Amino acid sequence: MDISAAFAYLLTGDFAFLCFAALLAGMIRGFSGFGTALVFIPLSAIVLDPVSAVATIVLMDLLGPVPVLWRIKGDIEARDLSRLVIGAAFAVPLGLFALTFMPAAVFRITASSLSLVMLAILLAGWRLRQSLPARGVIATGAASGFLGGVAGIPGPPVIFAYFASTKPARVIRANISAFLYCFDWLVVVLLALSAQLTPALVVSGLALSVPNMVGNLLGAALFRPEQERVFRAIAYTLVFAAALAGLPLWNWGG
Repeated sequence: MDISAAFAYLLTGDFAFLCFAALLAGMIRGFSGFGTALVFIPLSAIVLDPVSAVATIVLMDLLGPVPVLWRIKGDIEARDLSRLVIGAAFAVPLGLFALTFMPAAVFRITASSLSLVMLAILLAGWRLRQSLPARGVIATGAASGFLGGVAGIPGPPVIFAYFASTKPARVIRANISAFLYCFDWLVVVLLALSAQLTPALVVSGLALSVPNMVGNLLGAALFRPEQERVFRAIAYTLVFAAALAGLPLWNWGG
């Protein structure tokens, strides 16, 4: 697809659907600090192939969450974040390599299933009694990096580790959001080095950052640290709905 066709794609029904998905994903990200991939990937996989879905979301995420990240930077625990990123840096290439061999239907099932499994574990109410050791944090980052590469969803391991901890909601939100942003840059660099960032993907991905940024700002405006139960319930509900919609049971997108 050349550059003119890439811009023409912005006028299609598929792109309008992706804009809706980007807005919804941004709202949950701005509100909870996570959820862009858990919401966007199952929905985008209805109209995009696996590599395009992953490339689109990381490009979109380069700009969308920036205003919210700037606001919450003071809540980030830098030591945990650096360990998570180190683990992810080693594992993302392996995940992206596996992604190139994955059929679209398998990708949709994998993405939605990961979201549903993570949700079930969190709803079971398991909690850590103490913080993970350094090795555990690095391993969590590696698991997130691999899943992000192979399924476009880096969130489950790191989200589970933080939501199962006793850390306050503002720290959970800040560290998860910052890690996912670092993950996006890792994937963009690797896709660029492997010549998989086509003009169409760059144009659509960056264009989707607009509704995604609007969603992030709306979600951030709704966040209330003192209402942690509501915070968790809304996040879980949106993840569940997107995961069900993304399953190839409904035959959307062909």
